[in-house]
This record gives sequence, structure tokens and C-alpha cells, in this order.
Amino acid sequence: MTQDVEMKEQAAPSNSVSSTGPSALQQLKEIASLIETGAYAREVRRIVRAIRLTIALRQKLKASVLSAFLNFVLVPGSEVHSRLSSYLPKEDEHDMEVDTATSATQAPVKHSLPELEIYCYLLVLIFLIDQKRYNEAKACSSASIARLKNLNRRTIDVLAARLYFYYSLSYELTGDLAEIRGNLLALHRMATLRHDELGQETLLNLLLRNYLHFNLYDQAEKLRSKAPRFEAHSNQQATPIFI
Repeated sequence: MTQDVEMKEQAAPSNSVSSTGPSALQQLKEIASLIETGAYAREVRRIVRAIRLTIALRQKLKASVLSAFLNFVLVPGSEVHSRLSSYLPKEDEHDMEVDTATSATQAPVKHSLPELEIYCYLLVLIFLIDQKRYNEAKACSSASIARLKNLNRRTIDVLAARLYFYYSLSYELTGDLAEIRGNLLALHRMATLRHDELGQETLLNLLLRNYLHFNLYDQAEKLRSKAPRFEAHSNQQATPIFI
């Protein structure tokens, strides 16, 4: 009986290890698969779900995890891979070993989907803001907006709305909010032409915030009075879930 008790006590640690959930890198890979499925099936709800799943991962977005994810999703040496990787500090040897061990059982699969590319921009931008590297976040957000202007896909609208938010936030954190007012107006017109209602609503809110930040009440009221009224407002705007 004593031996049975000792055996149970020795088995306890192994059980606790096996009950741990998937790593942050593995969860990001699963989110990438969800985005890929949503893009091919043109199901925006899957993209929305991917954003919600990312919320829980925000505290786990380390440089080593993001670097491994970029290597998994993007083609190393490509323009977007080189740009985004340049914002990430080099991971230490311990983190590299952990990431290698985590991804060893699954061979990298390269994707060329714009949705995944924009998602990578979003992840790196969130990481930079959380690390208080605001000038780099501003540069990253500007690059992401330039890329978005060349993409007109409804499955990107949900991701774009988050990038618009962080684009404005990064400029606000660096004290340069006035610089992007004209670009926000241009983006709002673009969203209107593309019938991107979520983008219109998001950019309208950002423009109003921009005007009010500088006490430009007349301009804010003029914009508000001319803004379109949508019959069904998105849940993302009614209850903000920006990550």
C-alpha cells in the first residue's frame, strides 16, 4: 500500500504537465488555419473568431513566438517577412530551443493569403505597442495601412478595422495625431467606396476622436451630421473588442 501511494505521488507531476494547453505558437498556428479557412470560404465570422481568440494570447506575444510564427506563415526573405522581422528583437538561445521543439512536429506551410499577411502586421503592431516602442509601432502601422490600400476583400475588413485603430493609437502615443487626420479622411472615403461598413464606423470614431483631441468641435459636428446611419451597427462598434 505504501508503494501504491509513492507511485501515485510520483505520477502526479507528469499528469500536470500533460494537462497543460497548447503553446502560444501552436495557438497562433491554429488561428492562422482559421483565418485561411475563412478567407477561402469567404466567411467573415471565422475571421471575427480569430480576432477574439487572439485577445487571450496578447500577454503571450513574445518576440521569439512572433518570429517563429512569421517564419511559419510568411516566406523568409520576402519583403513583408523582412520588414516585420526587423521590428522584433533577436530571441535568446533558450527561446529558440523552445520554439524549435514546439514546431518540430509540424512542418512550416507557407501562405500567400493577404488576410494572413495583414494578421501578421496586426500581431507585430500589438507587440510593439505593448513593449512601448511607439516610434516603431508608428512605422509598422503606416506600412500596414499602405498595404491595406491595395487590398479590397471583405474578409480583410475585420482585420483592417483593428489596424485602423492601432494606426491612430500609435500616432496618438507619439504626439503626432494631427499628422494622420487627412489620411483618416481618405481611408474613410475608401471604406465608403468599398462598402466596408465596419471600416466606415471605425474610421468615423477615430476621426471624431482626432477632432475632439484638438478641440475642433465644429469640424467634429459637421462630420457627425453627414455620417451615414447604418440600420444594423456591428457588434465590434457597439461593444469595442479592440485588442
